[in-house]
Amino acid sequence: MGTTPLREILAAAAPASRVEGRFLAGTMASGAEIAIPWVAIKGSREGRCLWINGQVHGPEINGVLAALDFVNRVRPSDLSGSIVVSATANPLALDARTKTTPQDEGDLDQSFPGDAGGLPTERLAHTLFEQARGCADLLVNLHTMGHMFDSRPYAVYKLHPNGKVDEQALLAMIAPFRPGVACRMRVEQGLGELPGNIAGALDYQMLALGIPAFMIELGSGSRAEAPYIAQGIAGFEDVARRMGILPGDPGRYARLKRVARRAHVTVSHGGLFRAAKFPGETVRAADPLGSTMDLHGKVVESLALREECIVIGMRRDPVVHSGDRAAFVALEWDEVAGE
Repeated sequence: MGTTPLREILAAAAPASRVEGRFLAGTMASGAEIAIPWVAIKGSREGRCLWINGQVHGPEINGVLAALDFVNRVRPSDLSGSIVVSATANPLALDARTKTTPQDEGDLDQSFPGDAGGLPTERLAHTLFEQARGCADLLVNLHTMGHMFDSRPYAVYKLHPNGKVDEQALLAMIAPFRPGVACRMRVEQGLGELPGNIAGALDYQMLALGIPAFMIELGSGSRAEAPYIAQGIAGFEDVARRMGILPGDPGRYARLKRVARRAHVTVSHGGLFRAAKFPGETVRAADPLGSTMDLHGKVVESLALREECIVIGMRRDPVVHSGDRAAFVALEWDEVAGE
């Protein structure tokens, strides 16, 4: 099932123009296409390509809006190079408002580089990956935290052992998004942070090719948060300046909090959870993150850690069961230059 490579479409497009289309990945039983929509701006001069992927999971809305708002405000005549936006990488999950693909329950974030003859999720991954690898000089992969949590924008990046992309080069492109923390994430299984095939992320597979890529977690899911959408747009603009795609001098940024270890904090007793801290706060050892009250009105648990932490995400849905996540925190970090 063929789709014209985007690099060929851009090569044939007139300078200073906007083009759009869909990457075909398959069809539904009804005959409706399974396709990834894209928009591209080709500048008036040759240059590099910034690829922005707005969404991998269905409820991740802020990135979709930020990417589209950004590309809609760009004037093609200003560009040296090109900007590509794939607003949703998983339209099946977007339509269903689910994290995974309903047809096979696959997590697209763990399915790259994909398989042209595989399950629906693997076919979507293959379709997007083959297009992006042929165009992108840098890829920003947007996510949000789950809808049950409040979170401020933060970054996640990985380092491939082939060493083709320097860590400082990634941090320099992350800094314009002004993340609360920049989390360096390991991909080996069994480390306890996240289950599954972390190496199957789009950004990690791009790094394997020597193409800089990272994740921006732009707030929380299933809602549109105007301040964070604006923060994403400002990040795209300055990244494009740093790449020489947009004119102007890039900004200067404060040092980044680089996180080396993160963890979920879970509740032991079911009931109603009340948060005592907020995303972005640094919490001293033994200070409560929140507490759980049972349905008799008694506090049955106070959550606190034995070490200092930074709150990355805090639960906003108060209904909890034993083992539910109440917070997501950084446990080890240092400060590094973002330039």
